Amino acid sequence: MQRIYLDNNATTPLDPRVFAAMAPALQGTYGNPSSLHWFGQQARAALDEARDEVARLLGASPGEIVFTASGTESDNMALCGAAATASASRRKVVVSALEHHAVLHAARSLGDGGFVVETVRSLPGGLVDMDDYRAKVDESTCLVSLMLANNETGVVQPVAEAAAYARGKGALVHCDAVQAAGKIPVDVLALGADLLTISAHKLYGPKGVGALYVKRGTALRAFVHGGSQERNRRAGTENVAGIVGFGKAAALVREELPSDGPRLCELRDRFESKVLAIAGARRNGGGVRVPNTSNVSFDGVDAESLLLALDLAGVAASTGAACAAGGIDPSHVLRAMGLTLGEVQSSLRFSLGRQTTASEIDQAAEAVVECVARQRKVFALP
Repeated sequence: MQRIYLDNNATTPLDPRVFAAMAPALQGTYGNPSSLHWFGQQARAALDEARDEVARLLGASPGEIVFTASGTESDNMALCGAAATASASRRKVVVSALEHHAVLHAARSLGDGGFVVETVRSLPGGLVDMDDYRAKVDESTCLVSLMLANNETGVVQPVAEAAAYARGKGALVHCDAVQAAGKIPVDVLALGADLLTISAHKLYGPKGVGALYVKRGTALRAFVHGGSQERNRRAGTENVAGIVGFGKAAALVREELPSDGPRLCELRDRFESKVLAIAGARRNGGGVRVPNTSNVSFDGVDAESLLLALDLAGVAASTGAACAAGGIDPSHVLRAMGLTLGEVQSSLRFSLGRQTTASEIDQAAEAVVECVARQRKVFALP
């Protein structure tokens, strides 16, 4: 059976060129990058090169990049680290209802610690409600967190507009760009972010490596204590091989995004033209989206059953965020957008990748059409 992978928002496959770049760091460049001898300095040089590439991807300076173990750690580091430096007059944190759980749960922990946490509602199309946002961000706000691209719908948020307003109120701005980097251009200066999160395994790099952009001069309290790694911002011996892979993945994305983006957009639209022709099928999320993501509801179908049927047909998709898979709660993103519980429970996310072909798209769409028809017959039985 040919298997078709349309769950790239959960994780992307490791690019063979990234794997090739990592091999020397796994076998030959084994020194501790904090050591002063030749072996250590070889590892340090590899780290510096990777840091340069990640910084170039974001339009940042190398010294503004902090390597972590994941996007989740970077999100937590941004929210908790920034809030820890807030003055007594700034005890409010504002996040959107559309954020990844890494942000929402970090914000909740700050609320448990005495901060006021405000959640900005979503408009039906999946954009944050900017009127509600402006009503909640004020002079008591220490930090705003708004994702650039939503992981479930692909909708691109007005981060630059939100950042400009927040900065006018004296607040710091964090942007979770995990699902945007590698899909659309990400420029920290254009966005106006003080802190920005990305993750290697979302852009064809290895798992277990993330990065946090920290704008020069931004106060951030470290919460991993130990050595002086990452300029005293994140203790622990660096994952040299993983970071080298991150750097290579960032370089490839920067070079190939101008061609990859339009190709994936064309394939996504081709896929949607076929599956949205199914009676009772509706796309979730409107306006500007990243080019690879499609979220669709199918009336009269249970999403988990459809997901299993598609897997048996060789097509991998998702009911939403991979971190929430197996959970009993429906998608908080789709619920925030105003979908009914039934609509949420009939929705699947399809996310394309660099390796996706037109032939695969046609086969996957055909499988969706057949599986939806079969599932409707099953659920229609008395």
